[in-house]
Formats: sequence, structure tokens, C-alpha cells
Amino acid sequence: MKNITAKMKTLSIFELFKKYNIKPSKRLGQNFLINENVLGKIIESAELSKNDTILEIGPGLGILTIELAKKVKRVTAIEKDKRFCDILKENLKDYKNVEIINADILNTRYKIQNTKYKIVANIPYYLTSPLIRKFLEAENKPSLMILMVQKEVAQRICAKPPKMSLLSVAVQFYAEPEIITYVSKKSFYPQPKVDSAILRIEPLMSTNLNANERKYFFELVKAGFSSKRKYLINNLSREFKIQNSKFKILFEQVGLAQKCRAENLSINDWIKVFHSLNIP
Repeated sequence: MKNITAKMKTLSIFELFKKYNIKPSKRLGQNFLINENVLGKIIESAELSKNDTILEIGPGLGILTIELAKKVKRVTAIEKDKRFCDILKENLKDYKNVEIINADILNTRYKIQNTKYKIVANIPYYLTSPLIRKFLEAENKPSLMILMVQKEVAQRICAKPPKMSLLSVAVQFYAEPEIITYVSKKSFYPQPKVDSAILRIEPLMSTNLNANERKYFFELVKAGFSSKRKYLINNLSREFKIQNSKFKILFEQVGLAQKCRAENLSINDWIKVFHSLNIP
């Protein structure tokens, strides 16, 4: 994986800020990509074709939107900030394959139904976890997600044992995540305090657990991570009110060390524990 800190070819968003007399909103976590090299890497990572339908979240001034529109069949861009929606509609009027929607992606009822689609987005950091969860749990999941996220969050999402977390389990249960490259904070305006990463998430076709089972599965995982300093057996025994001795037998049956912690378990380990408990 590469770290994009090479010579920056700056995108012309400053001219647009000046033209429309607007400034980025700190409240909405707006940091705009100004590095053309990174823009190209996002486009390359999305593996676009002329038949693709793209959902872009937080298009801002439309720098990425335009490049997507040139290469795919349709782009739906959902922008929370009405100021930018007005600018997008003006600057993208020549692109008939682009739809601009003024909405909060976490609260909108908008759904892409019965259509194969991809998500490509440079999202505010605060959106990362709820956004990924929303679409990985959706009835019609995207075939691919390419997201610009905070570097440390991307690393947590892609972690392997013994560095698993509730976030990494939640994502890897539904998908295969991969860090494409790291991106310097200097590639954005205004410059954030941390570096970013281009994250590729490919949802799995099936989780092999139904909706009711998934509910209890994540209750199990949350219980396991409830106290990071304690052994997993102690956490599960306390949360489910089952004697430690029974969990020791169960762990031996599924091949887990009795002194392991939640961060040591892979997705397959969690599924083995779940099935062994016979949770309804």
C-alpha cells in the first residue's frame, strides 16, 4: 500500500469558493480534496465501467462527481449542505446522467432499489461508522464501496487478530475491507489534523446468519468487548450470566485459549462461539 505524498497537482476548488463566496463548514466536517493525484487514485480504485450506477455521498463542489459522470451510466449525489447543492446543479447542468439530492444520507429514506450500484465518496470522518453500517446492513447492498476515511479508522476496520475491535468485527462480518493507499492531510482544504486512507470495502454475498441470528451475534460480540482489560470468558460470563466453567468447556471445544481476549478472535471464531452457545 502506498502513501500519496508526491508532488501535488492542486484542483481548482479555491476558485469556486471565491466565485460563490462560501467557506467550508467545520460543523459538517467539510474537508475538500485538492490533490489531483488522489482523485485519480479514487477513480482507479472504483473499477468503473460505462454500465455502472454510482452513489456519491457528500459531493461538495462536484470535483469527484464530474470525473465519475464522465465514466459511468448514472451518478446520484447526495449532499446535506444546500449551499453546495445549488452550486452542483449549476456546474453539473451539462451532465444529464447526474442527479443531485439535498438530504442527510443517514436520515433520508432514499434507497437504490433493484439496481446494482457502487458507493464512491470522500466523506466527513464522523460519518464513517454509521454510513458503512447503514449500507452493509441494507437490503440492497452496494457491490463495492470506495471511501476516503481517517487513517486510524481504516486501520481499525482492516485489523486482524490480535488487534480486532468491535468496529473491525462489524465490518468484516459483512465485507472484505482493504486499504488502497494512505493520503496526506496536506491533500485537503482545510487541512485536517490527521492523515486519511482510501478504503475499499467489498460486501460479501451472504453472511450465513438470518436477521434474528445477526441481532444476537452482535449482542455476543458487544458483550465480548465490554471490558477490554478482562479475559473474554469473564466478559461473556458476566453479560450472559453463565458460569465461567461452562465457557471454559465451550472454549476448549471450539479451540480457543481460555485466557484469550476479544481482540484475539477472528470472525470465524466468533461464529463458532455463537453457534456453540445455541443463542436463539
